[in-house]
Amino acid sequence: MNYLFVFLQSAPQGGSSLSMWIMILLIFVVMYFFMIRPQNKQRKELEKFLGALKKGDKVVTIGGINGVVKEVKEAKVILEVDKDVCITFNKSAIQGPQQTAAPKEAPKKEEKAAKKEEKPEEK
Repeated sequence: MNYLFVFLQSAPQGGSSLSMWIMILLIFVVMYFFMIRPQNKQRKELEKFLGALKKGDKVVTIGGINGVVKEVKEAKVILEVDKDVCITFNKSAIQGPQQTAAPKEAPKKEEKAAKKEEKPEEK
């Protein structure tokens, strides 16, 4: 019985409920700035892109099909995916503009020779 009394006395006291509410609020603020806000920004940019869609734009669909806009209607877009091959999509199926990667430049012969000279040969 005496042991139980000592255990109850040494039990930690309840923390402040104010600190708990501050932590919960902090979690929501972090979630807003790292998850909700960027998603809303992306959605607005996509809506702006779809509103300004015109003939000749290169786009990618949500299915990964690359094409050039041939015609824009109110809710539909006709894409030319190959020569004389056109597919009709809903505007909501357009993911965004095509991303064009910059071509990698091959290293010049002088750079290759300089790299070989810098590395000591191990035998």
